[in-house]
Amino acid sequence: MSLDDFLKEWNDGEECIRVHTSGSTGTPKELWVEKRRMLASARITCDFLGLKPGDTALLCMNLDYIGAKMVVVRSLERQMKLVAIPPTGHPYYDLPPEYQRPGAITFAAMVPLQVYNSLQSPEERAWLAGIDHLIIGGGAIDRQMERRLRHFPHHVWSTYGMTETLSHIALRRLNGPQASEWYQPFESVEISQTEDGCLVIDAPQVHEGRLVTNDRVEIVEGKGFRILGRKDNVIVSGGLKIQIEEVEKSLRPFMPAPFLITKAKDEKFGERLVLLTEATDMAEVSEICVNALPKYWVPRQYVHVDHIPLTPNGKPARQEALRLVSDVE
Repeated sequence: MSLDDFLKEWNDGEECIRVHTSGSTGTPKELWVEKRRMLASARITCDFLGLKPGDTALLCMNLDYIGAKMVVVRSLERQMKLVAIPPTGHPYYDLPPEYQRPGAITFAAMVPLQVYNSLQSPEERAWLAGIDHLIIGGGAIDRQMERRLRHFPHHVWSTYGMTETLSHIALRRLNGPQASEWYQPFESVEISQTEDGCLVIDAPQVHEGRLVTNDRVEIVEGKGFRILGRKDNVIVSGGLKIQIEEVEKSLRPFMPAPFLITKAKDEKFGERLVLLTEATDMAEVSEICVNALPKYWVPRQYVHVDHIPLTPNGKPARQEALRLVSDVE
């Protein structure tokens, strides 16, 4: 979708607008959401970050998804100047020259891949560090990236949310003295847990009714909540519950090539942990896993793939990973 297409739909006089989920855990879904709730979400974020009329907002993500749509809505709600470029892995290079200097952009939303790419060269990194408020969403932020962002001089945030909540309902700071692994919900949002530890969101300004997620969390009063992983990303192997995201987090600093963890049925253990990787030296990968992981987290199967399956916005395509493993068996 182009910016002109979105603005035409936004201004068509209808109360609702069509959005799509990312499809990271299955088939993407089409949803119709109220524009008034999108404006409410935009207002909450702008108020929290202190964005004001005349600030400059960068649109550099795919407008098919809610994260990019909300950048536009925030710019409309707060009367910010919108700088729009096509979705790209290196936003810096597609900017008009006057916006390539550090400090020219007040607010930007990016996916982790865009941030990773921008950290690779001194010129891009200096520009990225000059953004007053950078929010990162749409995928996991690994420890190495957090370390590289830790000393940025302005505000860098990780977001928590989903299409159904019209982008994020909580933020956590990634840099400075306030850096934390705990997400702080906005004041208008209440959180709780199901019996199996999944996050429940009550955000009446952006979503009607309580929203039960598949995200397993730890909640501590005064701190907020910490993500453990998705309920459907739990592997039950030999009676032990293994959270896929926790295994990936432990391996990420050591793996020589892109990878992800998935599972397969196992006659003895019920389910077994499987590692998909673009690496070709499986002996090296196996050694890394043995040294970096608790014994019961070590994969029982290693599968080489040419490319790790990802959704269009860069998230692991978990269902496709399951299919790839079943094809190998």
